[in-house]
Amino acid sequence: MESSCSGQAAGNDGEAELKPCNAEKKRAGWTTFPFIIGATAFLSVAVTGWMINLIVYLIKEFNVNGIDAAQIYNVINGCFCLLPILGAVIADSVMGCFLVASISSFIATMGIVLLSLTATLHSLRPEPCGNRSSPCKAPSNLQLGVLYTGIVLATLGASGVRFTSATLGANQFESQRDQSTFFNWFFFAQYAGLVLSSTLIVYVESSVSWSLGFWLCVAANFIGLVVLVAGNRYYRHEMPQGSPLLSLARVLVASLRKWKLQLTRNNDEFYYGRDGQKKEVDVPPKMNCRFFNRAAVKTDGDTRPDNSIAKPWRLCTVQQVEDLKCVIKMLPLWSSAIFLSTPIAVQNSMTVLQALTMDRQLGPHFMIPAGSILVMIMISSLVSLALIDRFQSSFPLRKKLTGSTPMVFYRIGTGHLLNVLGMIVSAVIESRRLRTSHLHHLQNVNNPVVPMSVVWLFPQLILVGIGEAFHFPGQVLLYFREFPANLSNSATAMVSAMIGISFYLSTGLVDLVRRSTGWLPDNLNDGRLDYVYWLLAGIGAANFGYYLVCAKLYEGNDRSSSSNLPTSDDAGEKELRS
Repeated sequence: MESSCSGQAAGNDGEAELKPCNAEKKRAGWTTFPFIIGATAFLSVAVTGWMINLIVYLIKEFNVNGIDAAQIYNVINGCFCLLPILGAVIADSVMGCFLVASISSFIATMGIVLLSLTATLHSLRPEPCGNRSSPCKAPSNLQLGVLYTGIVLATLGASGVRFTSATLGANQFESQRDQSTFFNWFFFAQYAGLVLSSTLIVYVESSVSWSLGFWLCVAANFIGLVVLVAGNRYYRHEMPQGSPLLSLARVLVASLRKWKLQLTRNNDEFYYGRDGQKKEVDVPPKMNCRFFNRAAVKTDGDTRPDNSIAKPWRLCTVQQVEDLKCVIKMLPLWSSAIFLSTPIAVQNSMTVLQALTMDRQLGPHFMIPAGSILVMIMISSLVSLALIDRFQSSFPLRKKLTGSTPMVFYRIGTGHLLNVLGMIVSAVIESRRLRTSHLHHLQNVNNPVVPMSVVWLFPQLILVGIGEAFHFPGQVLLYFREFPANLSNSATAMVSAMIGISFYLSTGLVDLVRRSTGWLPDNLNDGRLDYVYWLLAGIGAANFGYYLVCAKLYEGNDRSSSSNLPTSDDAGEKELRS
């Protein structure tokens, strides 16, 4: 930047020529930090404030069956985790991060406004349930239409800003150290907003007024949008370069279009890029997954006279082919993470239903909102992350304990085991809750309250939170390290996609259990939720064995086995060299 400024000054006599350079210096960097971090905090408060307490809202205000409300919650969380990939593709390919984040924030505001109207206007929600003799009145089509429109818009907007704001912030910094610091504060702002909304706003919704709580979310989302837009004059905007996910799709299409083509052993027949082997890899495609090598074989009409690609969906570079192979090699490990997150998704929704049936009184004047119970996961994760970071940086025997196997595989495996343990504890605690319910004859009773403190649910949530502190950051680290550099953004999106798919799988699993067994009736006291938790523990144990096989067989990039993958220290040295 300084060299370009001096060049402009030397080549022109007037001071006016220096103004664009000075203006450019004022852009980006830490000047943008308060705007992006502030917007992130407010937007996190808004989305968590309405989403985390949605199960209770559907049950209490819209007379939705408890299991059905949990299913709706899981579907919404699945969309919230999958749709950011669409937002990232649009940002990379067409609009850029700032426009996608701003438009998404506005859409989220409109969605939360509709949700707030359902809580404010009596005509937009059904009559409350009366006594036991009169059944609860179902919501009308108009009421459901306004409710679901608000949920869809709020989810779509919140998911659109989720990754694009992080990318927008990272683009403001040049050095990896500054980017790392930004990401630390970015996630801290997200977690701080989550904890605040999970406690304060959820308490307002449950104990004061649903309408006031939702309008507070509207205010938080609007303030976040204003703060984000206010920093636009300082942002450095990256031009859309095209999504790397599209390049992977091109390799798939090109391979299928050339499936009859005989593979060649002549290196000159492969396409290395417009500038030849200087800009791309200097070796032919590897023989693993060699079907895709056809996408890099040049045929008549594939290139122009200047050696550029004439048909992008018929010819790809060798590097693009190898990038796709890298993603394919990661899929088994990625699939094991899906089956790891599915039990967690089921447990989250069922824990809220359990809390609704238990004594939530904490002292003589305070009752814990059922939706706030899940904040224990976040608190235990934050504490565990700090302890894990301290262990990794200061414990001298770490290398002796782990040997040559990468720390990241141990970290993910520990998360698997803690997740299984959490499901076992959940089953034991639910068995105790059911025994207490039967002892007090609370079966076939509407809205029963079991004389058992909700604090009994804390151990299972703490265990799951500790497990998440191990396996989720470990997965991000593994994908980020093993994916090609141009797919680093997609590596983090893989984690979000995994969580989204797990929420959908959890919905299907719960529906299958409801259809096949009597374990999940409308009244949990009449069912056997403990059997569901034992089932989840069994699935988790089997998935842990599957993970061990995948980790053992995984071959890292340019390495012969997983045991030769770099440790976290090696990765840090590699990052510094790059």
